[in-house]
Amino acid sequence: MTASKKIDELYDLIKGIETAMFTTRRPTGQLFSRPMATQDRIEGTDLWFVTNAETHKLDELALDPHVNCAYYNNRTHEWVSVVGLAHVSKNRNKVRQLYKEEWKAWFDDEGGDRDGGPNDPRIALIMVEAEMATYMKVNKLRPIILFEVLKAKMTGSPARMGDVKEITGAELMD
Repeated sequence: MTASKKIDELYDLIKGIETAMFTTRRPTGQLFSRPMATQDRIEGTDLWFVTNAETHKLDELALDPHVNCAYYNNRTHEWVSVVGLAHVSKNRNKVRQLYKEEWKAWFDDEGGDRDGGPNDPRIALIMVEAEMATYMKVNKLRPIILFEVLKAKMTGSPARMGDVKEITGAELMD
């Protein structure tokens, strides 16, 4: 499979899952995950997230920009794990490009520009520059998946639900 086909397949999976468990490293060295909505794909292989610029996750990213974004679709059993470097941006043009009215739910209306709108100075973007991705795409019908799970329970062998694929850093750069 070509690199571009794998990248398209990866993004199709992510689009169907929407919420990532976004993992950062705390100053104590502990890993911490929180749910974050992946924004629409706009270019390349980067993942985009919106955040409040006044949260601790930006402090964590300043100390260590290495992150993991993990996705799991409980209905299809498909999953994605993306390893990358996070870059924080307060670029108003990029915020306006990605902006959605639903973001207002995450920002209190404090009046003036601090209203959760596209000009709110609290809105920051996190762009994850993917370095590697691993994912499982399921190409089987749901009844066959259920059969695989039951067979695995009965035989003690692992269920074969889909193909695990990896996209290397070199493929992401193509």
